[in-house]
Amino acid sequence: MAKKPGNLAAMKSRAAKSAAVVAAPAGQAPPAPAKPRTSIPEFIRQVRAEARKITWTSRKETWITSVMVFIMVIMAAFFFLAVDWALSNGVAKVLELVSGN
Repeated sequence: MAKKPGNLAAMKSRAAKSAAVVAAPAGQAPPAPAKPRTSIPEFIRQVRAEARKITWTSRKETWITSVMVFIMVIMAAFFFLAVDWALSNGVAKVLELVSGN
C-alpha cells in the first residue's frame, strides 16, 4: 500500500535521518536526539490533563463484574474438583491393576 502524501518538511527530515543512519560507520549508533526538558508546572498540567481522560466504572458495573468473577471462580473450582477426582480414581485403578489386588 502506498503512503499518503504528507508534510514535505517532515518527509525531508525523515530522509535526512535515514541518510545519517546509512552513512554512520558500522558498529556505531547514531546520536540520540536531544529531548526538550519539561518544567515541573508543565508536567503537572500534562498529568492533570491525562487524569481527566480516565473513565471510572459505575457502582452497578463493578457489582456485575464482581458477581461474574465469583461465578467463574465457583465454576473453575467445580471443574478442578472433577478433574482431580477423575485423575485420583484413574491412578488408583492403575495402581490396583499393577499391584494385582
